[in-house]
Amino acid sequence: MADTKKVEDKIERKKVKRAARKKAAPKAKRTTPRGSNKKKVKKLARGQSKR
Repeated sequence: MADTKKVEDKIERKKVKRAARKKAAPKAKRTTPRGSNKKKVKKLARGQSKR
């Protein structure tokens, strides 16, 4: 992303950022599904509540 620290005007800063985003190479597709390394939650006992 472009360095926009020196640009004071908000609209001008947005323009610079957008241009940089358009020029940047597209990101590669994900190799693993999102959230695949999250802790998996086991299903609790169904039916009557525990407490």
